[in-house]
Amino acid sequence: MSDMQSKDIINTKTGARLGRIVDINVNSDGIINYLVVSSTKMMRKTGDYKITFKDIRTIGSDVILVDLE
Repeated sequence: MSDMQSKDIINTKTGARLGRIVDINVNSDGIINYLVVSSTKMMRKTGDYKITFKDIRTIGSDVILVDLE
C-alpha cells in the first residue's frame, strides 16, 4: 500500500490531479473494492473521493489514471 500512496491520482476525463491514496478497501478475497483519495488545495484538505476498481485505467510508476465523470 505504501507504494501506491506515493502516486498522484489523475482524472483522464478532466486532467485534474485528484490527490493521493489514504486508504484501500479490500474484500475478503483480497480484491480491491475502492481507493480512498484525499484531495487538498493550498495545503488544505478539500474532501475525499472513493474510486472503484473499475474506474482505474492505468497504474504507472508515478501516477494512477482514473476515468471519473
